[in-house]
Amino acid sequence: MHLKGKAKLDKRTKNLVNRLRKGDIAVISHDDIDEVAANSLIDIRPIAILNTMPSITGRYPARGAYKILKAGIPIIDEVPEKIFEDVKEGTLLEIKDGTVISGSHILGEGKVLTLADVNQKLDEANENIKQELDDFVDNTLEYAKKEKDVLLGNLEVPPLNTHILNRHVLIVVRGSSYKEDLRAIYSYIQEQKPVLIGVDGGADALMEFNLKPDIIVGDMDSVSDEALQSGAEIVVHAYANGKAPGLERVESMGIEPLVFAVPGTSEDIAMILAWEYGASLIVAVGTHSNMIDFLEKGRKGMASTFLVRLKVGSILIDARGVSQLYKQSLHSKYLAQLFMAALIPITILLWVSPATQPFFRLIWLQIKILVNSI
Repeated sequence: MHLKGKAKLDKRTKNLVNRLRKGDIAVISHDDIDEVAANSLIDIRPIAILNTMPSITGRYPARGAYKILKAGIPIIDEVPEKIFEDVKEGTLLEIKDGTVISGSHILGEGKVLTLADVNQKLDEANENIKQELDDFVDNTLEYAKKEKDVLLGNLEVPPLNTHILNRHVLIVVRGSSYKEDLRAIYSYIQEQKPVLIGVDGGADALMEFNLKPDIIVGDMDSVSDEALQSGAEIVVHAYANGKAPGLERVESMGIEPLVFAVPGTSEDIAMILAWEYGASLIVAVGTHSNMIDFLEKGRKGMASTFLVRLKVGSILIDARGVSQLYKQSLHSKYLAQLFMAALIPITILLWVSPATQPFFRLIWLQIKILVNSI
């Protein structure tokens, strides 16, 4: 393997993809690459990925590295951390097998990750997941004791201007298969006109489909300036102690946001807002809903999500994976039926029309002559 490209560096993959371009070399520090990060990298198609961490540890079945390699993008793992100090943005790097070179200087060596390596780690992960599940349940129960107010409803909900009562609400998180799922339910969106809530980068996901978010919720670390300036109501997610990391960014843009201090994830509070303001139905796209999702997210427990889903479950529909369940294609049988249904009235019109009657009489006579001659 011998590759050259400009380096784009960021220890946070979701920040890097905003600057990364096709043909660049992505330099990241991301253990157990999740599918969302993998999809964002694959969409851009860097020439290679240098990771200072192991892209898959075998702790749990993270499939991001598998997807990247299947897409034909090389990964060099466990490159020396010092690369973030030694290399400036835009520096031309050369990769020879696992060796990283800048000019005449060798920056360090990493391990070229192969599909065989990843499959071995996935096998290990299937064994380790039993212990991870045990630890995960313990942590979730611990968090649940602290976050029970989410279920009991003892929360000060910020005042929204967006009308939600008795309307459908679509909550979009930029999670796995969000594009396919949004495409699959696009006709529903056009017909029902639900309230559109983007959770952080989910606001940009909506705008990719020319849909303007009504509300943007999150800590504002992965949403674009364009989305924040779209005119949507902004609800900054604050921690239970009141600290709101995204508040300064939003206020620096001249936007006056609402602040919602609640434990859990930003998608949890999006559901709480929809529920508290009387939504008749909540449709969720790309949300985190299982253990693997939360292990990938780095959250030790999913108590808040568990409790919130218990609370809103009667009106919640999870659209995640709907694109895999149902492919919008027209069966040949239905095409044949449609053709026949259209042909019958056309044939009748042609038969009774004075202009075409001589033609059909001629055809009929030809048939009679053919039959009599047999």
